[in-house]
Amino acid sequence: MQKEVRQDKIVGSRRFSNYFWAFFLFMGGISFLLAGISSYFKINLLPFANPTELAFIPQGLVMIFYGTLSSSISIYIILTILLDIGSGYNEYNKIENLVKIVRKGFPGKNREILLTYPLGNIRAIGIKITEGLNPTRSIYLCLKDERNIPLTPVQQPNTISNLEEEAADLAKFLDLNLENL
Repeated sequence: MQKEVRQDKIVGSRRFSNYFWAFFLFMGGISFLLAGISSYFKINLLPFANPTELAFIPQGLVMIFYGTLSSSISIYIILTILLDIGSGYNEYNKIENLVKIVRKGFPGKNREILLTYPLGNIRAIGIKITEGLNPTRSIYLCLKDERNIPLTPVQQPNTISNLEEEAADLAKFLDLNLENL
C-alpha cells in the first residue's frame, strides 16, 4: 500500500521567518505607538527613551501612524500563524488514480482547499527555476489542458540539486516525464 500512495506534507505559515517578523513588527509597533502617545500627553511611557520632547505634530502623529500600521501587520501575521494558512499535503494515489492537493485557507466556506486531478489528465512534472532578485524554484504538475499547478510551498529557495531530486522522484513514482518550464 505504501508503494501505491505517496503523501508530501506542506508547511504553511508556521515558519521561523513569520515568527521573527511578527515579533519584531509587534515590538516596533508598540514602541512607536508609545512614543507617539508620550509626545501627545508629555508623559514618558518608554523606559529607554524620552519621546516627551518630540513635537506631537508632525513627529508624534507620524509615530502613532507607523506604530498602528506595524502592529496591525504583526497581528495579521500572528493570525495566519495561528490558523496555519497554507499548510496541507499533496497526495499521489495510484490505487484511486488521483492526485489530491489539500491546503488550509482563511476561515469561511473555503477554509479547506481541495484540488483533485485524475492521473490520466497529468502530462508531466515540471520544474521552473528563475534566478535574480526574487528567485523561484518550484515543481509543477503539468496537465494536458496546459495548466501548471504548483506543488511546492512558498519558502526560501531550495537548492537546485534537491529540487531536481524531488521532482525526479515524483516523476518516477507517477511514471511521468520531467519537463523544464
